[in-house]
Amino acid sequence: MGRTGGENKMSVYGVLVISHGSRDEGWVQLVDDAVSAVRMPMNVPIYASYLELVEGRLIQDGINSLEAQGVTDIIVIPLFVSSGSTHIDEISYALGVIEQPLLETDMEPFDIQARIHFTSPIDDDPVIAEIIYAKIKELSESPSQEIVLLIGHGSKEKGFHLKWRQGLELLAERLKALGGYDEADVAMLLPDQVKRKMTWWAQKKPDHAVVVAPLFLSEGYFTTQVIPSRMEGFEYRYNGRALLPSPLISKWIEKQIASEIAEGETGDETQWSKEQD
Repeated sequence: MGRTGGENKMSVYGVLVISHGSRDEGWVQLVDDAVSAVRMPMNVPIYASYLELVEGRLIQDGINSLEAQGVTDIIVIPLFVSSGSTHIDEISYALGVIEQPLLETDMEPFDIQARIHFTSPIDDDPVIAEIIYAKIKELSESPSQEIVLLIGHGSKEKGFHLKWRQGLELLAERLKALGGYDEADVAMLLPDQVKRKMTWWAQKKPDHAVVVAPLFLSEGYFTTQVIPSRMEGFEYRYNGRALLPSPLISKWIEKQIASEIAEGETGDETQWSKEQD
């Protein structure tokens, strides 16, 4: 997605995974487990950091830890489900990837000596579609008579809303193909689009069942309370299962790392490939 600083043949890589964070220790543990399962090239350190709420494990803590190990190039993996997240904007700014954020933020630039290589969030990655489908396929009885509705957090902010919608729609199309569903649609919680979408499908295809797929990293408030509350009064199938836990999240992180190292140094990419065999 972006980088700062020039290239150096003697680059020493490290990986910084950034996710939102939570006061729920179980939420944090799921992310930690996924990061711990990532298969790394030899001697390349990886650190799971959090935007907020996890003291001692914040982004600056991760930068400090990696630089203390001699890292000159930090590959940043934003473990967020959409490029439309406003957090991507402020993190990019604070890391020096972009000169100014699009939205106002109280985040200050981080203290960084290493070069930053900023990769992409999840968006419509095919691996993520596979994870979602694995979580919801138990709800399907007759796909040709079903509509899959992918629900994400969303954003009201201009530009960010569009990125959310584009990513959701592409991911929904992947789900439709994987499951053989008759229809695929998307809805955001912000702005609240759920009632309108459910009403539309109830009128257009009343004989179809709606399978609801949440696009959230881990289960929590949004999957257990917000989505069910927005669905009140409608018939639907839902199990509230989020992306984690899934070994494929670790594979997605590996793919992001390998792509960035391959772009910087062919030799390191070969080493990575050998260790994955």
